[in-house]
Amino acid sequence: MTKLRELYYCEKCHNLVQITNEGAPALFCCGVKMNKLEAKTEDASTEKHVPFIEEKDGGILVKVGQNAAHPMEDKHHIKFIQVLTADKVCHAELNPGDAPEAWFPVQKANVVKTREWCNVHGLWES
Repeated sequence: MTKLRELYYCEKCHNLVQITNEGAPALFCCGVKMNKLEAKTEDASTEKHVPFIEEKDGGILVKVGQNAAHPMEDKHHIKFIQVLTADKVCHAELNPGDAPEAWFPVQKANVVKTREWCNVHGLWES
């Protein structure tokens, strides 16, 4: 059964779906069952993916790559950053050439988790 805020991915067309109404037994796209994504939480390579938070300007700045910014090239980039609180999901879409970061009008104390989607390495959260 699907649960609120889970993400599902279609390997065939690369469609990504976030659950906003839980309870479906399975999701299908392009005639095949979609994969429930499990976020990675620890960086093991030189490329950094785990999002981290800085308090800034009355909200938070979420960055991908604490010591070195994640690449933002056509073939390898962050597609989105999300901040999840108890009652909302804040979402920022990014494009190649953008900085791998986004500001959200959320207090750090209210953040349940942050997550980001790398078009090459998938879903990451902190």
